Amino acid sequence: MIRQIARHWPETEILLRADSHYCTPQVLDLCDGLGLRYVFGLSKNGRLARNISALEASTAARYARTPGQKLRRFKTFSYAARSWSKPRRVIARVEVGPMGRDTRYIVTNLEGGRGKHLYEKLYSARGQAENHIKAWKAHLAADRTSCSKANANQMRLMLHGCAYWVWWKLRAACLKRSPWRRAQFDTLRLHLVRLAATIVEKKTRIIVTLPASCPRKGLLLLLFDALAPPKTA
Repeated sequence: MIRQIARHWPETEILLRADSHYCTPQVLDLCDGLGLRYVFGLSKNGRLARNISALEASTAARYARTPGQKLRRFKTFSYAARSWSKPRRVIARVEVGPMGRDTRYIVTNLEGGRGKHLYEKLYSARGQAENHIKAWKAHLAADRTSCSKANANQMRLMLHGCAYWVWWKLRAACLKRSPWRRAQFDTLRLHLVRLAATIVEKKTRIIVTLPASCPRKGLLLLLFDALAPPKTA
């Protein structure tokens, strides 16, 4: 697949991000041979631990003096496992908090950038991508492809994709500092769609009448105003 992408888009730079079980000597050498950039998780071992033992101790001591929020620090160093063909850049993330000490490692062939940026913005960014997939699959039931025809299932996926963007637009219209701006799609659906209402279809419009006691009346009015089509001159 990588070779096909490179053949069709030769000017496109490819960056691979993967967890530690993909970080094998064969994969690392393949990336180097194909000119790919990568950020992979790296499993812990004793040799790696010796490189950051002083940082772990000083971080734990600093946290003990001012306990509270987690303390996170980083260190970059060169490392080569016995099975590797050459030394590579490794970034260690040391974190100490109320639950104790936690150390993680990544390996990359990116030369620039601080370790903190590469770990938090490139390697850990996959967590937000997984949340987007979860919202589409779990909260909008996008995995319900039970039709007998492939074309019908494809149509269902397209409709679920449209529903995702409708909810994304609706959530983005909520006030920035309100909890609704960060709410999951299933929470929004429960509070904004599953409501008792009277619906009257007329020739040129549809009238939705909500009860006076609707608990989300203020939020609904705000969204109706924010999402209303622009008025014509």
